[in-house]
Amino acid sequence: MNNTPMKNTPMNNKGNIAIVTAVKVRKTGADRTFDILVKVFLWGMLVVISLPLWSTITLSFRPYDFLGTNFEGMFLLPWNWSTAAYKALLGNNGFVMSFGNSLKILVMGVGSALALTIPLAYVLSLPTLPGRRWLNVLIIIPYVFNVGMIPSYLVVTHLGLIDKLAAVFLPGAVSTYNCLIMKSFFQGIPNELRESAQMDGCSEVQVLVRIVLPLSKAIILTVGLYYGVSFWNDFFHAMLYLNRNALQPLPILLRNILMASGMNEFVEVNAFGEAPIAAIKAASVFMSAIPMVLAYPFIQKYFTKGTLLGSVKG
Repeated sequence: MNNTPMKNTPMNNKGNIAIVTAVKVRKTGADRTFDILVKVFLWGMLVVISLPLWSTITLSFRPYDFLGTNFEGMFLLPWNWSTAAYKALLGNNGFVMSFGNSLKILVMGVGSALALTIPLAYVLSLPTLPGRRWLNVLIIIPYVFNVGMIPSYLVVTHLGLIDKLAAVFLPGAVSTYNCLIMKSFFQGIPNELRESAQMDGCSEVQVLVRIVLPLSKAIILTVGLYYGVSFWNDFFHAMLYLNRNALQPLPILLRNILMASGMNEFVEVNAFGEAPIAAIKAASVFMSAIPMVLAYPFIQKYFTKGTLLGSVKG
């Protein structure tokens, strides 16, 4: 008698053993042509994206006595690079102050936005909430019909936020788009978890903190990234509400550098040190992108998941 154990074999509806064979799908000529075109397109996009980035990086390290063209500067050997532009920026009090203001706006803005968006999205995701449909309509109306700049400025003025960093991030602390994405994600969490927690005596706040938030890391990081990019690159609100030079964020300083270099090239050279104005502009642009570049790799694995799961329902 053969004592060899039988392997798990799939069976059909009649109880008989069904033989499953793996069928290898052969690509047709059209499939191979399509794959080649997709690869060529992706490589082309990589070149289109990487060339301006590499040009900006090499331009920021351009020495003061370089006389070649921009194309020749892209292939300048690394041991011929100069860090004068970065030394000039980091040694300038205005740049350090603006970079610190942008970091304050980023941290406080993302924190306040998530603190307001998460409870609102959770409340709107509850099917038993009275007047839930009307609340959704009231939230969508400002998203479709913008009130305009003058009413917004009057509101910020009456709240006493002029010349305060909160004027940059507080008016836009709740984004309707991000709120709807987060609400859809919360709706995808099984109601049985919330009901079982309530049977154990948890309130809605405890359910949100102990049950929902630990399961929502993907959407929280994704929405936080959306808010972070928005606040970090916000130029218009800072120009509109911040009049003191001590409060100007990094985008305003970059604007001032570009405007000053357009009127008089020697103004910014004298202000920032012995570095060419083009290298200073390139270095400032590159350094302004560093926080987002450093944050994205840690959030990348949650980014697609959070966006897709949050967009299934709506």
